[in-house]
Amino acid sequence: MSQTLIDYYKAIEDSSFKMLKAAQLEDWDEVVRYEGACAVLIEQLRHQSLADQLTPENKTEKARIMQRILRNDAQIRCLTEPWIQQFEQILERKPQLLH
Repeated sequence: MSQTLIDYYKAIEDSSFKMLKAAQLEDWDEVVRYEGACAVLIEQLRHQSLADQLTPENKTEKARIMQRILRNDAQIRCLTEPWIQQFEQILERKPQLLH
C-alpha cells in the first residue's frame, strides 16, 4: 500500500516528537537517529508530492501537524542550544595548533 501525502506529514510529526523526547532525556544518539529519519521522510514527501496533492481536509490537517512539528523543533532547540554553546566554549579554550 502506498502512503498518502498526509501519512508522510504524520510520520514526520511522529519522528519529531520522538526526537523531542530523546532530547529531553539527553539521548543525543537517538536525537540524531530521529533527525535522520525525518530527513528521509521529508525527501520521500517531496518525491510523492510531485504526483499527489492534498485534499482540502488534509490541507487543514497538514497545517495543524506543521504547527506541532514547529513547536517540537523549538523545544528541541531550547534543549540542544546550551549543549552546543558548551561545546563551542570547549573548542574556544582548546589551544590552536599551527602546522
